[in-house]
Amino acid sequence: MSLAVAVYVPEGIVMASDSRLSLTIEGRKPTGEEFKVETVSSDEVNKTYLIKQPDIGISHFGQDYLADIPMSRHIRNFIEEEIISSDDVGTIPEKLVKYFKKSFPDADVGFHIAGYKKEGKTSIPHIYYCQVGRAVVQRRNITPDGSLDYGATWSGEIDVITSIVNPVTMKDKNGKEKIVRPPVAPILWDKMTVQDAIDFAIYAIRTTIDTMRFQARPKSVGGPIDVLLLTPDSEPRWIQQKGFHGERA
Repeated sequence: MSLAVAVYVPEGIVMASDSRLSLTIEGRKPTGEEFKVETVSSDEVNKTYLIKQPDIGISHFGQDYLADIPMSRHIRNFIEEEIISSDDVGTIPEKLVKYFKKSFPDADVGFHIAGYKKEGKTSIPHIYYCQVGRAVVQRRNITPDGSLDYGATWSGEIDVITSIVNPVTMKDKNGKEKIVRPPVAPILWDKMTVQDAIDFAIYAIRTTIDTMRFQARPKSVGGPIDVLLLTPDSEPRWIQQKGFHGERA
């Protein structure tokens, strides 16, 4: 699976993702009995990417392979084949979903796409959630009346961080939702600094990894955490990013 997080605060946008590749191996035992095994194949997978000119970040979650080709290669192909000089953060989400929809109409693959777009003289942040199989493209950082909103969105294996940050609800016998524990204290996203946004993105993924370690479940989130920072007045930069290396000491 994966966990991708995007945090959008007044001074910038932080995108983060884990690096684990999980595979489900299916087969048949000599006795004829079928089996499925969830296994970790790698902790070195890239799931967050930077598109230069325009400066846009993309994170993916969901399936890691389509037609036996890793998502990293599919996204590189999309960048090389489809991105043109007039594209910006407002046009790329639809293009990306259509690109995957052509060959993989039911793919369980989603994306966070983020960047800044000049509207008049002002650089305006845009954060999108996309899902291929359902053909969904949603802008996440505006309110119903069209004004800018600040917060965070997380996708993929979201149950751990959601249970910590959001109040838990369930339906009673009449079908009405009720809170089953007191609401959590609010996070003041509009008061958050860039460093706090970085810390939250890492916290969300690290907490998920550490919680899964002790749970009886597939360990589908793990490995190094890549963190990309986008701001309106400076070049995008990697806060942390895994790289190639030789033999470890």
